[in-house]
Amino acid sequence: MSVERWEVISSKRDQSYRVFSLRTDRARSPRTGQEHNFFILESSPWVNVIPITAQKEVVMVKQYRHGIGETTLEIPGGLVEKNDTPEEAARRELYEETGYRESRMALLGSVHPNPAIQSNQCYTFLATDVYHAGRQQQDEKEDIEVFLHPLPEIPRLIRDGTITHALVLAAFYRFYMEYEQDHLRSSA
Repeated sequence: MSVERWEVISSKRDQSYRVFSLRTDRARSPRTGQEHNFFILESSPWVNVIPITAQKEVVMVKQYRHGIGETTLEIPGGLVEKNDTPEEAARRELYEETGYRESRMALLGSVHPNPAIQSNQCYTFLATDVYHAGRQQQDEKEDIEVFLHPLPEIPRLIRDGTITHALVLAAFYRFYMEYEQDHLRSSA
């Protein structure tokens, strides 16, 4: 048995907010023929950036997250604006949230944050040889504190639950997959 695409019978945008829109789709199961409603959060793509200094420190941010009512340790990130490419958004978010700029920026990959209810992708970039270039440019809904963490400490921060944001964990997974591959190639 193969899994088939469901036929969308109707689609209606219900509400639009600044960072997402709510859409209701009516779709038919190819297996049962039954129709069901699905509620989708439509959003622009997101980006996150792993910024690493020449001294092998990761530039990280702490910020309050209203959804969980707590402060989280993260990497810089945000929305891809209408006229931006994901890379342009990554550069902008890095500078706005931290005041740092990069010497090099490379795409590590992308993930679907929650494909059951969200339509967007999150792109992860690696920014290397980052340097402090100015003041943060926080918007009115951000209170961000910048921290430098030695790169070798990141796995411990993940293991001990200091880093809990799922997209940050996915970003570091991508990073370590690339790092391990490069390390294996260079030692062969």
